[in-house]
Amino acid sequence: MHVIDSHTGGEPTRVILNGGPDLGSGPLAERAERLATEHKTFYQSVILEPRGQTAMVCALLVEPVDPDCVTGVIYFDAEAVLGMCGHGTIGLAVTLVHLGLIGEGHHKIETPVGVVNVEVHDANTVTVTNIESRRTQTAVSVEVDGLGTVTGDIAYGGNWFYIVDPSPVPVTPAHIPELTRAATDVRSALQTAGENIDHVIFYGPALTEDGHSRNFVFCPDDAYDRSPCGTGCSARLACLAADGQLAEGDEILQESVIGSSYRLSWRAGKDGGVIPSITGQAWIMANSTLIFEPTDPFRHGITG
Repeated sequence: MHVIDSHTGGEPTRVILNGGPDLGSGPLAERAERLATEHKTFYQSVILEPRGQTAMVCALLVEPVDPDCVTGVIYFDAEAVLGMCGHGTIGLAVTLVHLGLIGEGHHKIETPVGVVNVEVHDANTVTVTNIESRRTQTAVSVEVDGLGTVTGDIAYGGNWFYIVDPSPVPVTPAHIPELTRAATDVRSALQTAGENIDHVIFYGPALTEDGHSRNFVFCPDDAYDRSPCGTGCSARLACLAADGQLAEGDEILQESVIGSSYRLSWRAGKDGGVIPSITGQAWIMANSTLIFEPTDPFRHGITG
């Protein structure tokens, strides 16, 4: 299996160029559902140790339905097939540039949740124009052991997020273990309350008067996002716009818990949400062939 590894703001992406399962044809959402329900062993074998790592997201290239798209892609992490992935789309675009398949300029990429646009500025810098994002609930409170009442908004940016601002734990690298435990408990409380949310975001205090801030993003695979999370930033932009805290076209800088950053802005969507713009950088790390020996006891990855 031929793969290319990159990282976007420290968050790894593995693009799978060939060797994936036959998912048939038709809408990408249907093919993504087949991957999720029929091929979990495959996708975990690619992403779990010893070949990968929990924090990684993989991008399986597939034929697009829309002929204007340069490729179709289905993203997944160790726990779930994802609707969209912002850092992964930046990494994918940089990978396609590395392969000579696209150059600088505008391109379309088809995902299970819709077509997204990318603008390649140079070999490392990409702007993703995401699907329309929206806030669906405000001030949703849950009781969490050790934290008390936690209140946040629920928003969609290609994946579903529970957004807590301010964070119950300081958003610093030194507090990553505590942030992880808190996010795990918050997600469990939400799911017990019937909210089907698999991502939790904690926001630290604004770093500047311009609204630049730092976040901690907890993903379905129980790992934190090293980047600021593109779909999470999309959900955040929907909340900021709804609250009148960020004007259309204005730009802010969003840092991750480890200090990597995206530049963010939004424009109005046709259905009442926002169209997010996310600019970040990715770097190629490896061009590899994965080998799956039949006698390897961990060829399907280390689970449990």
